[in-house]
Amino acid sequence: MYAFILALHSLTRWFVMASLLFAIYRAYSGWLTNKSYSKFDDRTRVITTNIAHIQLTIGLWLYFISPIANYFISHFKEAVHERQIRFFGMEHVTMMLIGITLITIASSKAKRKTLDKDKFKTTAIWLTIALLVILSSIPWSFSPLISRPLFRPF
Repeated sequence: MYAFILALHSLTRWFVMASLLFAIYRAYSGWLTNKSYSKFDDRTRVITTNIAHIQLTIGLWLYFISPIANYFISHFKEAVHERQIRFFGMEHVTMMLIGITLITIASSKAKRKTLDKDKFKTTAIWLTIALLVILSSIPWSFSPLISRPLFRPF
């Protein structure tokens, strides 16, 4: 089960990244060109938030069955000094929770704005911050600190 959930979590990150980048593109495009906020833009906001929440659910499920997280929790004093264990036991999960929270805030704040330009601006700013937080905490295959494959087989 662990290997399947890990592969699913790895795959779903690409949906999060694609939807987030697309939503950011639409937000900046609408904001900078004074477009009207359409149903498509609203759907993009909702879908991006939903994909992020699905990834959060998968990630939390993975965290609670992960041998790395279990080791981190069981041996905290020693594990906190081991870079890879600390990354997956504490840093990754914390930063991703912050990132998903920022996406949720972006969606919630944009929904409540009345002016189209304000909806786009709010979405653009909050989602850009969320993207930066998320990008900093993904264990990319090219990272010198924590490296994981870009795609995991099922």
